[in-house]
Amino acid sequence: MTRSFGTLPGGETAHLYTICGGGLTAGISDFGATLVSLLAPDREGHLADVVLGFDTAGEYLHGSGCLGATVGRNANRVGGSCLPVGDRRVCLTPNEGPNNLHSGPEYWFHRMWMVDRLTESAITLALETPEGDQGFPGMGRVEVTYALAEGRLRITYQGVFDRDTVFNMTNHSYFNLAGEERPEAAMEQTLQLRAERFTEVDAASIPTGRLLPVAGTALDFRRPKALKLDQEDHLLAPQGGIDHNFVLDPGEGPAARLVCEETGRVLTVYTDCPGVQVYTANFLEARGKGGRVYGKGSGVCLETQFYPDSPNHPGWPSPLVKAGERKESVTEFVFGIC
Repeated sequence: MTRSFGTLPGGETAHLYTICGGGLTAGISDFGATLVSLLAPDREGHLADVVLGFDTAGEYLHGSGCLGATVGRNANRVGGSCLPVGDRRVCLTPNEGPNNLHSGPEYWFHRMWMVDRLTESAITLALETPEGDQGFPGMGRVEVTYALAEGRLRITYQGVFDRDTVFNMTNHSYFNLAGEERPEAAMEQTLQLRAERFTEVDAASIPTGRLLPVAGTALDFRRPKALKLDQEDHLLAPQGGIDHNFVLDPGEGPAARLVCEETGRVLTVYTDCPGVQVYTANFLEARGKGGRVYGKGSGVCLETQFYPDSPNHPGWPSPLVKAGERKESVTEFVFGIC
């Protein structure tokens, strides 16, 4: 099903595409390749939308928080807004103090994408990105595919460029397994991560270069625990809550497992990415679907990606890609019942 999702300031009409499969229903817009809605059943079989969002494309353009956003060419932060690409020093536009966040301010999630393929259960959207886009070298084509099957949402990112560049995409959805209409319940969800280390950051959330053990800290999610933590903890206070990259342990298995005991919904995340940025909506201020107020702690992002500022840290997994190299990354969000 396809319907209008509003008219943008330039006169373009955005659309909302609904795909169904495996007991799930998702709404995706060609504005920003945005995940607008995701309906999943609870233990009684009742469906609820488990991602925060807005009702029109215009609200995504002007709203805060990157709700449901497809982020690229480089997700997360770059310290000092500059990074090496080969023997070049590439500088982006500072948009968070002296640093760059999510390759802004010319965000990919504020652009119209082309629908390349559409079926009942999957959609592929494509974006042509020119030389110098957001400050990065290389022109190229990127695709994101959302596919539903067997209780899972599979997101596949693909890209190829004509010069060496950076390719590090993610999805910025805020999950609330109690249902997005109940933001007050989001921090009661329990989280478990396959991560023994996290990237230490400074007060501006830029990595120091140290990968520290989670043991004995508020960031120890090796066993399930509620997201509602002491905001005065020395690791959480500078960021207003959790906004940290976790270094995924080597090996197979889930990267993350999110549980809502009240509804019985379980979300298990699988990825080929080396890290996951967990963000508890610390600075979210938005009026979302149906006029609902989304504030601090209204959902949690599980952003699978390379570590923040990784090009500036030799020895870390690198998002650099060679000219002509077709790069692919896959993350699966698998729903179940406890």
